[in-house]
Amino acid sequence: MRRRRHTRATEAQGHEGLYDSGVAVLAAVDDFLFRSKIRAVAKHVEVEVTFAQTPDEILAQAREIKPSLVIIDLNSPKADPIATIAALKADADTGGVRTIGFASHVHTDLIDAARRAGADQVLPRSAFAANLADILRG
Repeated sequence: MRRRRHTRATEAQGHEGLYDSGVAVLAAVDDFLFRSKIRAVAKHVEVEVTFAQTPDEILAQAREIKPSLVIIDLNSPKADPIATIAALKADADTGGVRTIGFASHVHTDLIDAARRAGADQVLPRSAFAANLADILRG
């Protein structure tokens, strides 16, 4: 895989650049403030982050970039998170990719559904934010 280093996002692809670490993360997050936080922390820990929003984009990007981690905002209406997690885990090319979902701690039904769909880890939004650097590093 070719290694690039750049910090400016390419809106069409959502790439943040591939750093020397070689770690790639795919994030399905609609909230612009949370995207900015993920982008800033990823830059700090030198991890490439690609953003995708729809189930088709998420699956296509996961197949293309072969991330070490897929992060899914379980409250994202665009991502159809439960079905997308199930599709990622059922796909031969993406089934082994670690998936982390996050949601408000009060959405216990959504958290349980994500676990049943195959998410490797589901965190409350506050814990996800507090541990983001470690999560991105893997």
